[in-house]
Amino acid sequence: MLDQRKLPWQETYVACRGYRSVIRSIRELVIRGAPAIGVAGAMGVALGAIKIRASRIDRFKETFDLICREMAAARPTAVNLVWAVDRMKRVVADNPDKGVDELKSLLVAEAGKILKEDIAINKALGQHGQRLLENQSRVLTHCNAGALATGGYGTALGVVRAAVEAGKHIEVFADETRPFLQGARLTAWELKQAGIPVTVIADNAAGYLMQEGKVDAVIVGADRIAANGDVANKIGTYMVAVLAKRHKVPFYVAAPLSTIDLSVKSGKEIPIEQRDGEEVTHFLGKQIVPGGVGAENPAFDITPNRFVSAIITEKGIVSRPFKSALRQTLFRTR
Repeated sequence: MLDQRKLPWQETYVACRGYRSVIRSIRELVIRGAPAIGVAGAMGVALGAIKIRASRIDRFKETFDLICREMAAARPTAVNLVWAVDRMKRVVADNPDKGVDELKSLLVAEAGKILKEDIAINKALGQHGQRLLENQSRVLTHCNAGALATGGYGTALGVVRAAVEAGKHIEVFADETRPFLQGARLTAWELKQAGIPVTVIADNAAGYLMQEGKVDAVIVGADRIAANGDVANKIGTYMVAVLAKRHKVPFYVAAPLSTIDLSVKSGKEIPIEQRDGEEVTHFLGKQIVPGGVGAENPAFDITPNRFVSAIITEKGIVSRPFKSALRQTLFRTR
């Protein structure tokens, strides 16, 4: 895994030699972004499976189930992780007559398939989404929903990439995205690598830019989308959505169908990960607030569906009413 904690200063990789090291890497943000976590989770399950020493199928399945439970619990908000682990579990469930070695091979193949599918999904999503952007559009994004957050290409940034590939000139404003600085460190790095114009802004400058008429569209990713179209995404997304609504700037969410969770009726039911307060009180190991002062550090927030202009998926653009449209889009693909 490209260690995203060290970008843009260092391009170093973390080698995971066991499934628990994959779990640690997910929890410690070596890798982040809902689709990327899903891919990593699937590969972690496969890695764990091939290292199971049991020759008896019942013992193999017992250990395999434990691996799946631990992997699915690595981070609570992004549904793609559970979705990917469930796909790996189905490989075993759908092949009751296969032996241990055959199941291991099938699991490795399934993890590779999930990666390839994710890249193809992102490119399809990008093609649908780029039609929403005019030439010379100035796009604001929050957090990082690019190749780094996926198997490759990206969701929100995939839309930008596709627009550029279609010959459009697109400029991006990247919110810095405190406290992990996914926008300042990752989105800016990724777009610079791609040769796409990018300007980093402080999180609290988004409203000013909209007020000045400098933002034509907002595009963000998602970690989970409820059945009614409420969106869980990186903390600060809700503020951007409210500002976009106030200034009549379209607010688009770009996410694969695997991010949609019909079992969750609304955003109120989505668990919000609470992370260590030191991520707020410290930066690069240095304390930046007075000693003895605490910090609240929710990793995500919920954007109610009324602030969402459209949801861009690999099967097309989903518009209101989201509750029926999301269900129809999902079941049309099954």
